[in-house]
Amino acid sequence: MRIEANTPEEYIEQIPEERKAAFNKLRQTVLDNLPEGFEEGMNYGMIGYYIPHSVYPKGYHVDPKLPLPFLNIANQKNFVGFYHMGIYANPELLEWFKTEYPNHMKTKLDMGKSCIRFKKPDQMPFELLGELIKRMSAKEWIDIYETHVKR
Repeated sequence: MRIEANTPEEYIEQIPEERKAAFNKLRQTVLDNLPEGFEEGMNYGMIGYYIPHSVYPKGYHVDPKLPLPFLNIANQKNFVGFYHMGIYANPELLEWFKTEYPNHMKTKLDMGKSCIRFKKPDQMPFELLGELIKRMSAKEWIDIYETHVKR
């Protein structure tokens, strides 16, 4: 389900009403916990949080015109997606998240490489997601990206 939008506000306007409150709470959780050095905007047709060119002029190696992506949130057809590149690139952070998840949720973790899927958006572990977001600074993400991700 791709939403055509130029701003996060336009994106949220197009989300179905039954998901809006949870999605807004997710966005606010991100904004409340996002370390300094990241910006919010539209990225890959989703609301994105990235390191802007003013902080990391090299941009994303796949397309240097784009800022360095870190986190995205999206309304998909059957779930709300939370895409966190840090857990994809940092095994210790991923292990911490997998260990903590059952302490916050009764449901099984539904996750791909960097995508955590929430089929019941009103049951997202907002506190845990906030803690995950705070666990990686912009500098740490740049260092991991340059060491392990960028080829």
